[in-house]
Amino acid sequence: MNFFIDVIIPVPLKKLFTYSITASEFDFLKVGMRVAVPFGKSKIYTGIVYRIHNEAPLAYEAKDIQQILDETPIIHEKQLKLWQWVAKYYMCTMGDMMRAALPSAFILESETVVIKNKIKTIDESILKDDEFLVYEALNHQSSLKIHDISNILDKKNVLPVIKRLIEKEAVVVEEEVYEKYKPKLVRYVKLHTNFSSEVTLQKLLEDLGRAPKQRQVVMTLFMLSAGDKKPVKVSDLSVESGASSSIIKSLIDKGILEEYHIQTDRVQYSGEDNEATKALNSYQETALSEIKMTFETHHVTLLHGVTSSGKTEVYVKLIKTIIDQGKQVLYLLPEIALTTQLVKRLENYFGDQVAVFHSKYSSHERVEVWNHVLHNSEKAKIVLGARSSIFLPFNNLGLIIVDEEHEQSFKQFDPAPRYHARDTSVVLASIHGAKTLLGSATPSLESYFNAKQNKYGLVEITKRYNNIMMPDIELVDIKERFKKKLMRGHFSDRLIEEITETLNEKHQIILFQNRRGFSPIVECKTCGHSPQCPNCDVSLTYHQYRKQLRCHYCGYVEIMKRDCMACGGQDLDNKGFGTEQIEEEVKILFPDHKVARMDLDTTRGKYGYEKIITALEQQEIDILVGTQMLTKGLDFRNVKLVGIMNADNMLNFPDFRAHERSFQLMSQVSGRAGRTEERGKVLIQTYNPHHNILQQVSNNNYIDMFKEQINDRYNYKYPPIYKQIKITLKHKDYNRVETASIWYAKSLRRVFKDYVLGPESPPIARIRNQFHKNILVKIPKQQSLGKTKEAIIRINNSFLSVKDFRSVRVILNVDNF
Repeated sequence: MNFFIDVIIPVPLKKLFTYSITASEFDFLKVGMRVAVPFGKSKIYTGIVYRIHNEAPLAYEAKDIQQILDETPIIHEKQLKLWQWVAKYYMCTMGDMMRAALPSAFILESETVVIKNKIKTIDESILKDDEFLVYEALNHQSSLKIHDISNILDKKNVLPVIKRLIEKEAVVVEEEVYEKYKPKLVRYVKLHTNFSSEVTLQKLLEDLGRAPKQRQVVMTLFMLSAGDKKPVKVSDLSVESGASSSIIKSLIDKGILEEYHIQTDRVQYSGEDNEATKALNSYQETALSEIKMTFETHHVTLLHGVTSSGKTEVYVKLIKTIIDQGKQVLYLLPEIALTTQLVKRLENYFGDQVAVFHSKYSSHERVEVWNHVLHNSEKAKIVLGARSSIFLPFNNLGLIIVDEEHEQSFKQFDPAPRYHARDTSVVLASIHGAKTLLGSATPSLESYFNAKQNKYGLVEITKRYNNIMMPDIELVDIKERFKKKLMRGHFSDRLIEEITETLNEKHQIILFQNRRGFSPIVECKTCGHSPQCPNCDVSLTYHQYRKQLRCHYCGYVEIMKRDCMACGGQDLDNKGFGTEQIEEEVKILFPDHKVARMDLDTTRGKYGYEKIITALEQQEIDILVGTQMLTKGLDFRNVKLVGIMNADNMLNFPDFRAHERSFQLMSQVSGRAGRTEERGKVLIQTYNPHHNILQQVSNNNYIDMFKEQINDRYNYKYPPIYKQIKITLKHKDYNRVETASIWYAKSLRRVFKDYVLGPESPPIARIRNQFHKNILVKIPKQQSLGKTKEAIIRINNSFLSVKDFRSVRVILNVDNF
């Protein structure tokens, strides 16, 4: 009987590939194990075993697998179930899922290795210079990798050289698979067993009398390992004895000390004993008991609690209940900045049961967290992470908390799978029979709509912790201020007045401007020229601290010139403003105070967020200027004033969610003010203080905003009333993408009639030298979502079979919000 396995490989292919295995491999292999498999002409990929069976493929002859990489599965059946759902719902492949879900260290890579042909001796005179260099190098080394040859020849493309050497039969080529993950080993030392008796030990100390430094090392080793017989690190011994590592090495070489290695985690909890969780107030107690009640009838509950109402403490009590039952908890956050603050809080309560998983962690660190979760280790009872942590191999999940559930960072836009972590977590919880708690002060319209339809449970906390009043929100009409000449730069007289007063009271200030850089447009006053990105239809943003013009879409950078590139004039003007300009103006207005900036440019390093947040918490910063990173649930105890520099940018954005997002952003950033005894103050600078959304923000009126927006969604057929799929076509040739998008939209209209919008060019029509066209398919409630997707896939397949359209890239984005 023949045996086969279906394998997922990290390549975006519609079907899985089938490979042949032996009877003994059939007995050993399990679903979820990794195998190295040949694919294509010479590539080797890591694959995940998806199915084990006896059915030979009909279209091709199954190749043999190369090797089995795991002793036990690294992925559970439940995880594969989630992968299947995501691939089907978000219209991507299982290969996309594997690439997104697994830490890159698990996906073994194959690398081409060049070896000298030992069977045939060749005449070196027939070799060209560059071929001879490679051949000569192989006389000294057994094998060379592609990048080694690239370094030897000092050129990027070395494949033609290798090809010629193969044709001359001078070398042979093979693929080498190498493991990426390396466990972290720490060096320890102990006294050699030869000196375990008192007599031999006494003799050793006498012999070392002439080497006082070595004797000191041995004495220190006794002292460190005395009592609890703890293993002693080489680094600790070196510090305590004041001896260099060479002295310790010479003791190891003499056989007096014995070295050994212990595998350790790269990220470790170093705290003291755990704190008891805080007592809840009456509102929190009520909310907690209501959540538990709604969990009896609903799988998902929405906790709508105003900013600073103490939602985190409610989560902590729920987490405690779940881990006491021996189950795992996943705590999802939208922003890595938030994990920094929350990790400390949760570690204070739960110690080393908390594991963190996000993109700023190295590949090795992520593998360690993966293994802890896989083995249901005590070190990963609570996983705190950004959206990708929903793909961890949970086997006993009891609760998922999605904090700040309204955040758009939970949606993955590129590359595939283009999933929404909030919606995916609801599916993940149902696979595990767990519960999901969504928390926010400004819930998304979808979640609140679902709660109002009784699809989700709804629990509300309407009062802030300790009964602190909501911040006093004041709208400042800057149009009026400009007329009366009361503006200093971008600061109104009211804002300067309030900042001065707050600083005198020794409180801190947050200034919010949702645009980084110094100014988004640099314009010549003489001829009106403005530097544009050569790859995108967007003007370059001026970054003053690096004297650069930068594109925020493709990363293109050029030096800021002093004179206009079109007419040579030197009268250049900055239009608009970003966080850098605000930071500079604040430093001029308040020179005696410490100002810092928190945006993508200042938080690039692994600990970038941590440094700024810690500095603000320890009151080393008086005024913090930042982008929307500041809005995401951070808890600063001494911030009394929040200034929103320009509210109109957000409101006038061409997107059906602009008003909802503006309300959420402004309410969230306002919520950073006055979180302790004193009432906070928020100033919103705007040209249009009578705008409905601004009025709703100033009255903290979420319900009115919800009613008004949901009414618009009904009228204009947008989510959550209608579902939608956005189809984006990209190509470097405008005419081709134009023709292709018209063909695609026509085909869709034949099936979906008036529910197709487009094709339309987005506000920024060209990014990275690719022209974009968008088509929107709206799906009414009564229409089958599955059948709609099937029809779109059929049209997409027909589209790709047209020769002229094959080079046009098509992106299918389900629930593109």
